[in-house]
Amino acid sequence: MTPGTTVFGTTASGQPVHRVIISSGALSAAVLSHGVALQDVRLRGVKHSLTVGSPELTAYEGRMASCGSIVGPVGNRIGNAMALIDGKTCYFDKNLNGRHTLHGGGAATHRKVWEPVDSSAAHATFQLTLPDAAHGFPGNRTLRATYGVTDTTLRLTLTATTDAPTLMNLANHSYWRLDNAPTVAGHTLTVAADRYLPATLEDVLPTGEITSVTSTRFDYRKGRTLQAGKEGLLDTNFCLSQTRQPLRPVAWLTGQSGLNLVMATTEPGLQVFDGHILNLPQYPGNDGAPYVAYAGLALEAQFWPDAPNNPDFPPIILRPGDDWEQITTWSFSA
Repeated sequence: MTPGTTVFGTTASGQPVHRVIISSGALSAAVLSHGVALQDVRLRGVKHSLTVGSPELTAYEGRMASCGSIVGPVGNRIGNAMALIDGKTCYFDKNLNGRHTLHGGGAATHRKVWEPVDSSAAHATFQLTLPDAAHGFPGNRTLRATYGVTDTTLRLTLTATTDAPTLMNLANHSYWRLDNAPTVAGHTLTVAADRYLPATLEDVLPTGEITSVTSTRFDYRKGRTLQAGKEGLLDTNFCLSQTRQPLRPVAWLTGQSGLNLVMATTEPGLQVFDGHILNLPQYPGNDGAPYVAYAGLALEAQFWPDAPNNPDFPPIILRPGDDWEQITTWSFSA
């Protein structure tokens, strides 16, 4: 892919969507202003795309809206679509089974067109402004997302500011696929977490427990082979720490081809999602063919889900003047 900016398409509401390609060394990435979606990632010498994406904007306005995008202002779940912020109860959209809020409800950042504000051959920055009280979230908020590439590493920096106490939990929702195969079955996943959050079966809402992975199917500390659903649902928050940390590796993914991905982040949680919803025959994928269920694995660096309603979880309150910054990197090697 050649670095530069082009018009990717126009939304149904008439907004232009831009596609920015950044490149450095052996790695290149394409980012859309729609949801700041990481649309395509290519490594020199590898013939297939490393992430789930589509060349059609209709896919991102439809069922592929979260693919590669920044989900927020609160990614993942808010139980019962409500939370207490400094003594005030705030109510949000009930867009998950009519009871809970998922990925911000109608405030969803992955369904909005962000403004490209700065770019070079190796980086691109986008900005989004969210108004006070929109869909229940207080504060006039400004979000920034910067993607950069160096050699074989892709880096994402997210920042957020507000003029009133609010909730903030942004996450990149990319699905990774390291083999040129229909599914990620056979990939080996390692996660540096000794605890996870048990969740309800129907809503995948944390029960409030914080449980050791020892002697459970969620123990990925020494690596486990993915089985494309045969191991049971994998839509799980792995507890990496209680607070943000200096950038450190937290997950390793290896394809049967020998291609490796090392993910590092500052965040205290990692949601691993098996991609069973990716049966999308109506959209072409980055390499032409439509995706099938389990076509990619999502690794979402974030704070723990439903944190406002679980006092033992790391808090996600953002206050005026706070220095809110998330850094995540993905490093590839053959």
